[in-house]
Amino acid sequence: MTDLLFTRRRWLGQAMAALASSALVPGHAQATTIAARIGQMPDPARLRRVFAAGPPAGVLVATLAPHKLLGWPQQLDDVSRAYLGPTLQALPHLGRLSGRGSTMPLESLLKLQPDLVLDAGTADATYISATERLARQTGLPCVLIQGSLADHARQLREVGALLGEAARGETLARHADAVAALAQRATQGLAPAERPRVYFARSANGLETGLAGSINVEAVEYAGGRNVAADAGRGGLTRVSMEQILAWDPQVIVTQEPGLAERMRQDPLWRGVAAVRSGRVHCAPVWPFGWLDGPPGVNRLIGVRWLLEKLHPQAPALQGLPPLEREVRDFYRLFYGADLSPAALGRLMETAR
Repeated sequence: MTDLLFTRRRWLGQAMAALASSALVPGHAQATTIAARIGQMPDPARLRRVFAAGPPAGVLVATLAPHKLLGWPQQLDDVSRAYLGPTLQALPHLGRLSGRGSTMPLESLLKLQPDLVLDAGTADATYISATERLARQTGLPCVLIQGSLADHARQLREVGALLGEAARGETLARHADAVAALAQRATQGLAPAERPRVYFARSANGLETGLAGSINVEAVEYAGGRNVAADAGRGGLTRVSMEQILAWDPQVIVTQEPGLAERMRQDPLWRGVAAVRSGRVHCAPVWPFGWLDGPPGVNRLIGVRWLLEKLHPQAPALQGLPPLEREVRDFYRLFYGADLSPAALGRLMETAR
């Protein structure tokens, strides 16, 4: 035990010395997705062990370097794991250091001896401060990555290079570029008033949603929808009343809550909403990660492709494309290393119809 403590203390001391000799490198939103990096960055060619501080970072590292991810920050059930490749299926749940409460004690983090701690998401002053604090407390090199949908292609290239997986990053980034280009073509020329009014229904009763600027509903706006809750102001997630939804009267409702669409169709109050009356209530899959959110990471790229069909079914840019089913199969193979069985793919498409 004494030798173990000595070894760990010596390792921590060396890491703290490296931290003391390095500086915070703030990123520029328009030039890089790396919002902050603190400590001595490891040589990408020698980097082997990455701890993902939260779910968006977990998905990002999993897609770029599955063999370097130490484990999942979020719990994944058996159904979700079935939609991942073998390497990712086998990873343990470790806990998180960011988001809604840390579940990873720093002592446990140090025992893992990661080469790098990586977080991704909203890169505001609060998150940058938390990243600095974590680096000071542990002596570990830490990186914070900006995680908006518009940044995903650049994010994949930059983090791929950081992890020693530049070629892989370029491959995934080209897919993200293609999704962005399709979204632009499908919505080009649409005046704000021509974009469909969309309500993103969260929680079991559908009365939670995201305000303007919320990363949780970013996919709706990226795909050319108008978030009706933006009328209530800017912010994050919020609770709303049924009366408010009736007043907004969205043309389309999207959700990730299983069974909610059917409950809306059966509920007299929800039937007062235009989207429900016209049959434009759509549920996105959540395996292994949400197509629209949960987490707000690169997993949303396939959700944007799905949303474009739901929001703009007659858009000329969407005509003649490969069937969505084929694109879903290819996305899961490319990003998650999963070769979906016909039954597994069918389950996704049944949910996404």
